[in-house]
Amino acid sequence: MKLRYYILRRLLLSILVLVGVCTITFVLARIVPSNPAVMWVGSHPTADQIARARIELGLDKPLYVQYYVYMSHLLRGDFGVSIRTHDEVLNDIAAFLPASLELILTGMIISIIVGVPLGVVSSLKRDKPADHATRLSSVIGVSVFTPWLGMMLQLVFFRWLGILPVGERVDTDILLAYPITVVTGFYTIDSLISGNLLAFQDVLVHLILPAVTLAAFPIGLITRMTRSTMVDVLDEDYIRTARAYGLSERLVAYKYALKNAIGPTITVLALTFAYSLVETFLIEAVFNWPGLGRYAALSIISLDYPAVMGIAIVVALVYILLNLVVDLVQAYLDPRIRLE
Repeated sequence: MKLRYYILRRLLLSILVLVGVCTITFVLARIVPSNPAVMWVGSHPTADQIARARIELGLDKPLYVQYYVYMSHLLRGDFGVSIRTHDEVLNDIAAFLPASLELILTGMIISIIVGVPLGVVSSLKRDKPADHATRLSSVIGVSVFTPWLGMMLQLVFFRWLGILPVGERVDTDILLAYPITVVTGFYTIDSLISGNLLAFQDVLVHLILPAVTLAAFPIGLITRMTRSTMVDVLDEDYIRTARAYGLSERLVAYKYALKNAIGPTITVLALTFAYSLVETFLIEAVFNWPGLGRYAALSIISLDYPAVMGIAIVVALVYILLNLVVDLVQAYLDPRIRLE
């Protein structure tokens, strides 16, 4: 199968999956017992106000008409209006998403810096104590319940040692004395752009505990995948030839072996990033992190179905796009995949 046909097939499948997600979220939002018109009006609404709100929200129309209107608006990038905030859902998501992305990217950086070298060392020390210890720690990393891990880290580093903050993105005192000029929504970048080094330092300190908590699962997964692929590559003839030439073990491992073994790890990393977008919801609750997880929790509690649907679609879109990119990269590198 030619590459362009494979790409077209994957694109069509991705579109079908996205339409399915939109349809399911729409149906679930409509069958949940609630009265959006009452929540839209506010406290102590009159019958006339509720009736006008139903018309304004389009709830007076048949369900299939509501579905058609919602899908047509989605095609124009209109996610609707939040019942809780009375603002565009897309604007709300854009306001809260940078905090979550900053946390996720920091966690991913930590997982790469820690996970890849651990996997390499584990493969080089195969069946030795260092290998067993690394494999055990990776199993613990992928098995531990991350909110529990976050609370344990808070107990140790905030309660007992008192060296790291318990939560939030930045101290209120720092934010009042040295306000951050929001440009990208990433406090680390924005504080650096404005030369606000005190705020930058405080933001980094606040990132440590939630980012380490979020990185626990990816570290274990990346370590296991790197070790597995490295073990296979280290048995190849060209690796034995490189060693026979007298090249250092470090050079052989990182320049030759890792270069050919890193492909599956990159694939896992891309999918783990999408998984972390959901996992961060729980971590944000533990660390009181003002990201998309907080917005989702408040939306669910208030039965704000347009916001919940918008969040579900954004998360699904990230999953679909990352899966699509991974599939296309693999098909480009390995033509055999196109025949499956």
